[in-house]
Amino acid sequence: MSPRDASVVLTGAAGGLGSAIAQRLFEEGARLLLVGRTPGPLLSLARALNGGAGDRSRVDALVVDVTTDEGRRAIIDAAAARRVNVLINNAAISAFGPAQDLNPEVARRIAETNIVAPMLLTAGMLPLLHSRERAQILNIGSTLGSLGVPGFAVYGASKAALRIYTEALRRELADSAIRVQYYAPRAIDTSFNTPQVQAFNSATGSASDSPQAVARCVARMLQSESRQRYAGTLEAIAARLNGICPEWLDGAFAKHRRALTSLKFPSGASS
Repeated sequence: MSPRDASVVLTGAAGGLGSAIAQRLFEEGARLLLVGRTPGPLLSLARALNGGAGDRSRVDALVVDVTTDEGRRAIIDAAAARRVNVLINNAAISAFGPAQDLNPEVARRIAETNIVAPMLLTAGMLPLLHSRERAQILNIGSTLGSLGVPGFAVYGASKAALRIYTEALRRELADSAIRVQYYAPRAIDTSFNTPQVQAFNSATGSASDSPQAVARCVARMLQSESRQRYAGTLEAIAARLNGICPEWLDGAFAKHRRALTSLKFPSGASS
């Protein structure tokens, strides 16, 4: 779908990647309903985008928590009013650290935000999307959802769940007018990464991309309607090899184990 034909719900719009996606899609002509739970950055982004547009109806902002029933109902109501035909599930939170240090509250928030919220929002949006002549659902995953990397067990598990959900949904809706897509970025240079994650990526030589580069890929994917893409050639190859025989790659993560062990984490923290 051309961005000029897209009326988009974008969750997690106030974050580093979300704001970059919003900027890119806006520049390419999309109409946007920006969703987030932090008023300041979200409303500032909407004002900045509308400030340069002759048609101020192109961007709206909705301050809600996508993990709540009330928040999702508000999104669906606003999406119906704006005749939305694209849902981008981008909202997510991260967790990084040794598996034994996992905090129960962090585990619950990861599950609610990264898995439960996008599934329930998608379920609620489907009747609306089915009513459109063409529609798309684009879930933002991660290469960590296809490669088990030490330190990212919980976050990777949440993205693996989103990947399988997307795959099953794509097959379920194959005979409909709704296209279902999954994009898996690698590390992104935003505040989403804690200092520990940055040190870990540096020690392991993990490649990263700017949020603007990832946003360009998301916009191209929206237009191409391709089913699934991974950022980075090596990451894409590794994900496919890991899908065939995970044991083949076990030895490649020795430096990741060493890097994780060498890091210092706040007492009782898991992210």
